[in-house]
Amino acid sequence: MGSSSLISFLVLLTLLLVMKNVQCNPNYEEALAKSLLFFQGQRSGKLPPNQKIKWRSNSGLYDGAKANVDLSGGYYDAGDNVKFNFPMAFTTTMLSWSTIEYGKRMGSNIKEARDAIRWGTDYLLKCAKSTTGKLYVGVGDPNVDHKCWERPEDMDTSRTVYWVSSKNPGSDVAAETAAAFAAAYVVFRKVDPTYSKMLLRTAKNVYQFALQYQGSYSDSLGSAACPFYCSYSGFKVKSNSSVT
Repeated sequence: MGSSSLISFLVLLTLLLVMKNVQCNPNYEEALAKSLLFFQGQRSGKLPPNQKIKWRSNSGLYDGAKANVDLSGGYYDAGDNVKFNFPMAFTTTMLSWSTIEYGKRMGSNIKEARDAIRWGTDYLLKCAKSTTGKLYVGVGDPNVDHKCWERPEDMDTSRTVYWVSSKNPGSDVAAETAAAFAAAYVVFRKVDPTYSKMLLRTAKNVYQFALQYQGSYSDSLGSAACPFYCSYSGFKVKSNSSVT
C-alpha cells in the first residue's frame, strides 16, 4: 500500500470512528439547552441581567413610538430586525405545547423554556392590550430592512408599526395570537397563577376579536405581510360555544 493510500485509509478510519462516537452518544439535553439559547440571541428590548448571550445588548427600546405605544420586547425574525407577530405567535404556541407535553423531562431546562415563552407573551400582551379595538401585529419595515444587514443595536431603519382592526381585519393573526396566549396559560397555570389568568383573559378577548372582524391580514397589510409571511390557508374562524 502506497503512502497516499495509507493516509487516505487512516483519514477514512478516523472519520468512521468520529461518526460512530457521535451516533452512539447523542446529548439531547445539550441540544435542548442550545435550542433554547438561540431564542436569547433573537431577543428585542431591554435585556435582563441573566442574559447568557453577552454580545447582545438592548435594542428596539422605542418600538411602537410611531403609534404612541410601547411595543418593545419580543423576538426579531430570522437574521433581520423586523418583528413579525404572525410567526412569533406561532413559535410561542409551539414552545408552549412542547413544554406542556415534555416539561417533566426537560430537567433544569424547564426554566429556560418558560423564560423563552414569557419573552414572547409579554410582548404579545402589549400588542393586544395597548389600544382598544386594535391588535398590533408587527414592527419594522421589511421592504427596507431586508436591503441591509446590521446588528439590532445599530439599526437605523424605519420602525414602522402595523396593526389590524375592525376596518382592517386580520382574523388569522389574531387567532394565532389567541392560541399563543391560551397555550402559555397552561404552561404558567401552576407556577404563576396571576400571570396565567391574564393570559387566558386576553386569549378570550383576542379570539373574540378574530371572530367578530374576519378577514386576512395579508389583504389588510399588503406588502408589509407578503411575500414575507402571507396567510395562505384561509382566515375564516368558526365560533366554538364550548370555549370558556
